[in-house]
Amino acid sequence: MGSVYRALASYEALVYIALAIVGLFAFRRMWRSWREWRDSVYGLEREFALRRLGQATALGFLILGLVLAEFFIATFIAPSLPASDILATPTLDLLAAPIGTLSGTQAALPPMTQEVPSGMSGCVPDKIIITAPKSGEEINGTVVLTGTANIPNFGFYKYEVASLGTSNWTTISAGDKIIKSDKLGEWDTTTLANGDYFLQLVIIDNVGVTIEPCVIAVRIVNQ
Repeated sequence: MGSVYRALASYEALVYIALAIVGLFAFRRMWRSWREWRDSVYGLEREFALRRLGQATALGFLILGLVLAEFFIATFIAPSLPASDILATPTLDLLAAPIGTLSGTQAALPPMTQEVPSGMSGCVPDKIIITAPKSGEEINGTVVLTGTANIPNFGFYKYEVASLGTSNWTTISAGDKIIKSDKLGEWDTTTLANGDYFLQLVIIDNVGVTIEPCVIAVRIVNQ
């Protein structure tokens, strides 16, 4: 049901427009039925008009109920859904491809004699940032990632890797708890060939909106 609630929240405006159109139709039918009942002379004619008035009134109350239900879902239910409602499991279902598949793309990497890129992008202290490893750092073996994943309406976070010069991001792992200057997870760099990589931290809020990721550059130098 979580996906249904999120869809109703995402298309809230369209739902209201559709309900308004149906509501106008119901009100028009209610008005006409009331006039027919008021102007009726014979008992059978008044009975039929009253029946149509009752049906139109019931439809009007149904539309009103749907409007209130949509408002409640979009305002209270959808924002409170946990991240696990987006993903069946916050780690395995996020993996776009095995990490090892990146190793076949290393031919295009710059020579190891070049300086490691050291820029950072999209990182905001106390909200979304990778504090270890540092941007431009040489790493090897299993690396402990630390940083912060803490935004309003937090849903979950994941961290991904891509070869320098490409946009083929592969998810390493993920978590569904807010992290403040603490361990985000671990990364086994031995599954990749030595070379330069981008590492990014991505946060998705509880309605499925992706925040601008924090991206750093690192160099893998395993023996």
